Amino acid sequence: MRNKAKYGLYLGCIAPLRYPGIESSTREVLKKLGIDFIDLEGVSCCPAPGVVRSFDIETWLALGARNLSIAEEKRVEMLTICNGCFDSLYESACSLDDEKTRKRVNDILVSAGVREYQGTTKVRHEVEVLYNEVGLEKIRSLVVNKLDLKVAVHYGCHFLSPSKYKKIDDPERPTILDDLVEATNAKSVSYRDKQACCGAGGGVRARLPQVALAMTEEKLKNITEAKADCIVTPCPFCHLQFDRGQKEMNYKYTIPVLHISQLLGLAFGINKEKLGFESHYVPVKLPARQWEER
Repeated sequence: MRNKAKYGLYLGCIAPLRYPGIESSTREVLKKLGIDFIDLEGVSCCPAPGVVRSFDIETWLALGARNLSIAEEKRVEMLTICNGCFDSLYESACSLDDEKTRKRVNDILVSAGVREYQGTTKVRHEVEVLYNEVGLEKIRSLVVNKLDLKVAVHYGCHFLSPSKYKKIDDPERPTILDDLVEATNAKSVSYRDKQACCGAGGGVRARLPQVALAMTEEKLKNITEAKADCIVTPCPFCHLQFDRGQKEMNYKYTIPVLHISQLLGLAFGINKEKLGFESHYVPVKLPARQWEER
């Protein structure tokens, strides 16, 4: 029998450790929307696709399979709030659809005393669930603060690609996140190289931080030229790169960065303390009063 909850919330590493406001706002938004979810106790790092997979695919798959098996045991779909986690777990699940691969990985799990993975877990991203399962009409109906904001939407690299398997939206000209943003009454602004990487992915931030920062600065320059009030992303790692990156540039730019859950929380009138803006490096100073105390 299926667990009452439909989703198992997979938080990843960055949100709970570096930006707890992303976690708390996600929880509040899911509750507000009536989405049934449970915590997936005992899960680990996804693990990061741009690092672990690059060095050892078997280790990457075994760690991913262990996480997937926890959701499988609870009979819930895995709900991710991070592009990297989504990509790593989604592609792990796709690879483990192959019976020979799954058997090989399960042998590793069994040797470590871990439950075998049967290959039934579905991996979802919060943005796709909000758009396809909840719907824009429901989201609009819950907006109590119509946001008067110009938003620079940043999709990130791992949300839509590889599009051959994910088939969420057009990877070159997506609109799914823009539509969610505009359901809050905010305006998604167009800007140059919108689909470019934030600079952090693929281990670039760890290995070549100055290269990563140069990529971030190019995006920030283009966003500034578009006169955006803030950046909205569905990925805590992209969030970190934009937010901390501005600190690393000695605040040459000061554009607030919000996760999509935080923007929706703002629109839904969720208490600002639950949104966790105090953990951001760039103060979230938005034009006019954008929230009501609840």
